[in-house]
Amino acid sequence: MNTFVIFSGGEIFDYSIISRNISNYFVICADSGLYHCKKLDIFPHVVIGDFDSYKGEIAPESKVIKSSPEKDDTDTMLCVKYAIEKGAKEIKIYGGLSGRLDHTIANIQTLKYCAERKVRAEINDGLNRALVQGEKSYCQYLKDDSKYFSVFSLTDKVFIRELSGVKYPLEKYYLTSGFPLGVSNEITSDRATLEVSGGYALIIFSKK
Repeated sequence: MNTFVIFSGGEIFDYSIISRNISNYFVICADSGLYHCKKLDIFPHVVIGDFDSYKGEIAPESKVIKSSPEKDDTDTMLCVKYAIEKGAKEIKIYGGLSGRLDHTIANIQTLKYCAERKVRAEINDGLNRALVQGEKSYCQYLKDDSKYFSVFSLTDKVFIRELSGVKYPLEKYYLTSGFPLGVSNEITSDRATLEVSGGYALIIFSKK
């Protein structure tokens, strides 16, 4: 399996975003992310965390990896590292963009950790979808039911060689981490094109 699914403890606003083919993926739960699996009647392959937020039972089918509460990694990061160690090429994280702001920021930084290791990763909570595009890359993003398409710099600056197919296009422009110029853009074509030459870009699709 090259695609891994991680359920984080943040809220999921629309469970229809969960892939119908999830049984074909390796499923990992980060601590209280297990509550989502219980709602969906999914038995994860692995549950990882310090279990400071999940207090229920865990099915014997699931492998449990318990961590210390005093650690450098978040539970979601532990799950990501486990997935990469097992050969993940793509990681889908459900939840993780709501609730505690510090964990939201930590999870976004985790996306950059994945991008640095050439692993495709995104976080989706049903209202927002976030992913990171690495340096020296060219990507196209299909228009969906999201209202906004925002691009931010995750590094000190990111060089946008081209951003097209959007309401506010950019060409040969440095986005900086100190000014949110790329917020609330919109895809106006059937797809948006983003070419990044230096730095890391955070892309967020928002439905509201």
